[in-house]
Amino acid sequence: MTIRNRVGQIGLLAVAAILVVGCDLFKEEKKPLPGTRVAVMVTETDATPDPRLSDLRVKLPAPYVNESWPQAGGYPDHAMHHLSAGNGDVLKVAWRANIGSGGGEDRRLLSGPVVAEGKVFTMDTDFEVRAFDEKTGKLIWTFEAEVPDEDDEAFGGGIAYADRMIFMTTGYARVLAISAENGKLLWEKPAAGPIRAAPAIGEGKVLAISIDNRVSAYDEVTGELLWFHAGFAETAGLLGGASAAITDRTAVVPYSSGELFSLRLSTGRVNWSDSLVSVRRVDALASLADIRARPVIDRGVVYALSHGGRMVAFDEASGARVWDRRIGGIQTPWVAGDFIYVVTLDQTILCLTRRGGRVRWATPLPNFEDVEDLEDPISWAGPILVSDRLLIGNTLGELWSVSPYDGKPIGRIDLGDPIRIPPIVADGYVYVQTEAGTLFALH
Repeated sequence: MTIRNRVGQIGLLAVAAILVVGCDLFKEEKKPLPGTRVAVMVTETDATPDPRLSDLRVKLPAPYVNESWPQAGGYPDHAMHHLSAGNGDVLKVAWRANIGSGGGEDRRLLSGPVVAEGKVFTMDTDFEVRAFDEKTGKLIWTFEAEVPDEDDEAFGGGIAYADRMIFMTTGYARVLAISAENGKLLWEKPAAGPIRAAPAIGEGKVLAISIDNRVSAYDEVTGELLWFHAGFAETAGLLGGASAAITDRTAVVPYSSGELFSLRLSTGRVNWSDSLVSVRRVDALASLADIRARPVIDRGVVYALSHGGRMVAFDEASGARVWDRRIGGIQTPWVAGDFIYVVTLDQTILCLTRRGGRVRWATPLPNFEDVEDLEDPISWAGPILVSDRLLIGNTLGELWSVSPYDGKPIGRIDLGDPIRIPPIVADGYVYVQTEAGTLFALH
């Protein structure tokens, strides 16, 4: 397949974020204000419910308890299905902790928490990593990276866990490994460039994607650079980045150019490639084909979503397109059983059929805090599926609960500060990290 390079037209949207303000339980959903909603952008989409599916019953696998959430997106393939957070109907705050420096106008908090070994690990905007007890929130250890003076304003990167180690990527172009037990530095290596996304780990390799669209594979024990692959450089892109999805022998790597590569994990050689650039662009912003959502690999199919308005299912082995839809977004799709949940660019949450990508239901989410004057836009992060509810946060500081069966809002929690990173689930707890640098554990 041919991959076409393009120079993105610059029209940069601050993709704002997500959630919550401070009480303990889901409150009864208020009725929406009257009036007609107007889309932020004029877009062409396949987001309309298919009338042929009106009688299709949404059936989901039973919830299960995942003991860990080791990487951004959960497991290396990012397919988490239906998770459990206990048997009750109400989520309550079990504990909260300060993870360090939060985000602000100059630097956004882009790194989400991970959970393993009975600990919750976080990284703040000063590149300090902390480990907390997952049941109590007690601080266990802190690691402070040595940031060069010239990189004081660097931001981005993230963390991942594997084999009793925490791997760390940074906005000042370094990759590090530290002990998950005590936070001691094990190794540190230079990267190809600044990194906005968390690393991906698989088969003893640490994959880091730099902002110039180069993925580098490091040996997880020694830090030795094993191979690298380069896509087309992109002149404009969205804030943040997406991690690769990994299965036994394959890494699916997303780039901000809209390119998607399937690489051999052992050598970095290309299995297949494709592009998620929109076929028909309706505005300058849509020309940003950046793949900000992490790809998902599930049962031999790769699901990928771009900001440029394409959502595509690929055969994992051959790269052949299984289905293709005009749907754009920056949030990672959530696969559960025979259905996929995704939030679109116009802030609508969709339930799609896994096999054909057809829309079963669509629920518009609030776009603006001031709906009359269309001011103060609201952004959403998620969803995740836990205990028969879709959880999704917004920049008002709200964590919403939505029915996965019909899309109807169930309730919300107010946690106090914007949430720009989707919640995660591990060992029966829901963890929510706010932009202010507060970590909430809900149970």
